[in-house]
Amino acid sequence: MHENDPKDFPELKNDTFLRAARGEEIEHIPVWCMRQAGRYLPEFRESRAGKDFFETCRSPEACCELTLQPLRRFPFDAAIIFSDILVVPQAMGMEVQMSPGKGPTFSEPLKEPEDLQRLKTKVDVSSELDYVFKAITLTRHRIEGKVPLIGFTGAPWTLMSYMIEGGGSTTHSKAKRWLYRYPEASHKLLSQLTDVIVEYLLGQVKAGAQALQVFESHTGCLGPVEFKEFSLPYLRDIARRVKDKIKESGLDNVPMIVFAKDGHYGLEDLSESGYEVVGLDWTIDPRSARIRTGGKVSLQGNMDPCALYATKERISEIVKRMLEGFGTKGYIANLGHGLYPDMDPENVGAFVEAVHTHSRQLLNRK
Repeated sequence: MHENDPKDFPELKNDTFLRAARGEEIEHIPVWCMRQAGRYLPEFRESRAGKDFFETCRSPEACCELTLQPLRRFPFDAAIIFSDILVVPQAMGMEVQMSPGKGPTFSEPLKEPEDLQRLKTKVDVSSELDYVFKAITLTRHRIEGKVPLIGFTGAPWTLMSYMIEGGGSTTHSKAKRWLYRYPEASHKLLSQLTDVIVEYLLGQVKAGAQALQVFESHTGCLGPVEFKEFSLPYLRDIARRVKDKIKESGLDNVPMIVFAKDGHYGLEDLSESGYEVVGLDWTIDPRSARIRTGGKVSLQGNMDPCALYATKERISEIVKRMLEGFGTKGYIANLGHGLYPDMDPENVGAFVEAVHTHSRQLLNRK
């Protein structure tokens, strides 16, 4: 067995997550957590100690280990490869550092449209991002078919926002200035990002990813009009083009998840954008999400991560109510955002256990 060869992977033993994504019958509701490989785990902090963040991202061995850590502790129904959404701007020629306590920092953010000339026009994804593909292949072998492995990317608007803001932002006003002042240049940048993302996601599937999630983390700062012009068309484009290319390559279709955080105003549009699953944050009521998406898609989410600060009994009650709201068909339990570094792993375990226990009870009642 060659661990760096993307074939002859061990057989998948638990496909509950994939079945739920496709709306098929399940025995329990599958559960995973965004940022399940994260700083809340002491073993994660130990592995990462003293190492540069993006250096870790570029090491397939390190990414594989960090991806597998949460699976040793919790019976999650899926794993997500350890990486970062900002590897895409890096592949396009931008420099990003991860500053402790500050988060991602771009040394030279884009300020005006002429700065687009600094970006590579042609990005050879297979060489620039091969370290992600290698990490996925290695992890697919070492996960030994325990659960499916999810690949991911940031969405074009979210990445554009980072590239212009130069890091995190509460208002995203520098990036939004582009949308209003330079709509043409904005579309040019969004199209360039889309082209890279499509190749990147296809490469992840070829490397062994069994599902894909697209993170549109900055939907909340857009209004419905800007969303329909600068976010949604590119999200649709990504789903359609990735699916076409997967087919052309003779690969099996993989479920795709779109997670547009704080995009509650766009829920109907998202449910018709070509993704099998729509991820939800905690600001959306599960029952209304079902009604508004009209059974067209599976749903994923959406417990408030801060509920994990509650007692285990309270977590169990919150989970039960959430599952009753979503129902058991076409549903993947998750948080409405990633895990925070100060969360107690024991409570994460209680969350996973509550999903499995309550969902089995709900399914047995049928």
